[in-house]
Amino acid sequence: MDIFARNAKGMTATLRRSVVAVAGCGGLGSNAALALARAGIGTLVLADFDRVEASNLNRQQFLRRDVGKPKVRVLARHLRGINPDLAVKAHCCRVTPDDVPALFGSADILIEAFDRAEAQARLIESWCRAFPAKDIICASGVSGYGDTASLKVTQVGTHIWFCGDGHSELTAGLCSARVAIVANMQANLAIERLMDRRKGPGSR
Repeated sequence: MDIFARNAKGMTATLRRSVVAVAGCGGLGSNAALALARAGIGTLVLADFDRVEASNLNRQQFLRRDVGKPKVRVLARHLRGINPDLAVKAHCCRVTPDDVPALFGSADILIEAFDRAEAQARLIESWCRAFPAKDIICASGVSGYGDTASLKVTQVGTHIWFCGDGHSELTAGLCSARVAIVANMQANLAIERLMDRRKGPGSR
């Protein structure tokens, strides 16, 4: 059975040839990676230094039996369980600005899924410096619950995008549904951008 039989026309072939990197495999990254795997992306590059904690289970794509294990390795296993043909390059490491070209250079698009604003800023700067013509899809403002209408996609410059409400802070708490909505916005935008590239110059 073809698990991608319900994909939009031309989507499966395009995504199968595509590479998306996900920096951070927590609430945003694990959910975005799952959506991309279900969409039929050919290769995912994952990077995260952390291990699964019990407090992650309210919003991240892990199970109780995964607690204590490296996130990238567990997530890679879950993703291959959905799509055995998916190629996963899993890097269990802390991402530094100097590492960005080597870790993510093969990717067509980078999804930023870090927790800390300063780490996010460094990643964006490093990516844009190394790959000025490639998209990076970030998140800003995922906390709290409800208020779905405030979640949006904002383009900053030619190749930088932000998903979220742009202002909510972590002190509002993290709800599985709202985090997953933003993560899926990131994945959906990545798919859109990859499909637009197939259409050629001038596509949004």
